[in-house]
Amino acid sequence: MMTKPTISLLHWNYFLALESDLSDLSRYIEFTSANFDTYSIELAHLLLASASEVDVKLKELCYHLDHHMKVKNIDDYRRVIKDNLPEFLDEKVYIPRYNISFTPWLEWKSDSNPEWWGSYNNVKHERNKFFSDANLKNVIHSMGGLFVAENYFYMMELRKNSPTIDLRKTIFELELKSEFIKFDEGYYPKILVTE
Repeated sequence: MMTKPTISLLHWNYFLALESDLSDLSRYIEFTSANFDTYSIELAHLLLASASEVDVKLKELCYHLDHHMKVKNIDDYRRVIKDNLPEFLDEKVYIPRYNISFTPWLEWKSDSNPEWWGSYNNVKHERNKFFSDANLKNVIHSMGGLFVAENYFYMMELRKNSPTIDLRKTIFELELKSEFIKFDEGYYPKILVTE
């Protein structure tokens, strides 16, 4: 019998709480491109919370990848992750309920930071001037960026004992289930139904 790895899922549970808030928000704002510029206090809250958690997870992920490098900011994270996990940049995220898909880290390929990251910093440091950056599109992309970072962080945690484990196996082993934001269905185990 295989035993489930004992890894704290504290950060995953925090992601799930933010994801639940995002899902609840979809009762009030329809998730369509026509509403991507909608901004509000609640969206500001979700943008600040999710992007702040992205900062935490990327720092920890970079430590796993190169524990000798002192990373200080998003530019350092980008260098370490591009060098060690180039597939991270290509991860596509889906919100199936609304037929939304995007690649939250794609800008890193051209050595630029994601637009949503700049918006997060604008809202964080100059909210009066940039409050409209706390919009639905930036929140969705920030949450997608966090989703990718969380899953890769846990993959690296498992690689301490199983160096060849991949993202699909990580999701299966730790039962990293999210209800609203997902990867391509190929990452998830198929349920075999027999009659």
